[in-house]
Amino acid sequence: MRTFNTGQLTFEYPDSWEAEKADILSNPDCVATLSKGEENLINAVMFPTATDLDGYKIFMEDAISDDGGVIISSDFVKIAGKDAIKLHANMDTPEINFDIHTYVFIENKVIYIFEMRTLDVSGESEREFKNMIDSFKITV
Repeated sequence: MRTFNTGQLTFEYPDSWEAEKADILSNPDCVATLSKGEENLINAVMFPTATDLDGYKIFMEDAISDDGGVIISSDFVKIAGKDAIKLHANMDTPEINFDIHTYVFIENKVIYIFEMRTLDVSGESEREFKNMIDSFKITV
């Protein structure tokens, strides 16, 4: 296991995942990007927000549906000792069909969004992602 630490948040991730350079040019709120092969990509973003989990859940579901995604599940959960939204959706584009697994936290008017896009249907990457989220800590 390795530790990802931005100074503001930390989480553990397996050696099978690689920390990439965060794409802050196209997404200035990106604080972490991890990949596992060509089939799995995780992006973590954080930014100030005035919304709460209830409001963001509706917004996120609408955005995915508007993009043509199918929401498989969307629930409020407790993970890493914090209240969160856990969403699972499927996106089918002309180029690729993939699943999205998302966890959203809001603490002290800052939103933390962890999103994994995956082609892995075995469930292994999803389990690894959940374990990463379970180790999430805000360090500020």
